[in-house]
This record gives sequence, structure tokens and C-alpha cells, in this order.
Amino acid sequence: MSRGKDRIVYRRTYGVWVNKRSDCKKATSLHASQNEAINAARSLLERQGGGRLTVMKADGKIYNKDIIAREAVPPDVGRGRLAV
Repeated sequence: MSRGKDRIVYRRTYGVWVNKRSDCKKATSLHASQNEAINAARSLLERQGGGRLTVMKADGKIYNKDIIAREAVPPDVGRGRLAV
């Protein structure tokens, strides 16, 4: 079952790679290469608390599925104090 934070990377017919949320119709970002789109999706998932990343090949078949964990925040930085 798809959750709101999950992302999918796929190729449009004219060669542009798309990074979009699984539950949205519009793309979050467009990229010239698959690698750029994967990096953008991975970065967004880390910042938004984690989720599933599905990557499609150019032919539309699933290439990879991955679970991205939440971005690690050092304990003192998140509370307004600087770690010394």
C-alpha cells in the first residue's frame, strides 16, 4: 500500500526522468538523468522522515525498491544547542 511520502522515479516518453510522490499526479522535479532523479527523491525522503523509493527502468519495469530512513540529526543540534 502506498503512503503519502513514498516516491517513484520513472522516465517519460520524451526522455526526461521524473521524481514524484506516489499519491500525486504532478511531478515534484524533472531531471536529465535517472541518477539525478534518484538523488533528488532520496534527499526529499530523508528530509521528510523516510519512506519507500521505487525506481523504474526506461521500459517501465521496476528496477529497484528501497526503504529510505529518516535523516540522522545529532542529538544536541535538534534542540537548539550546538554540540561541542
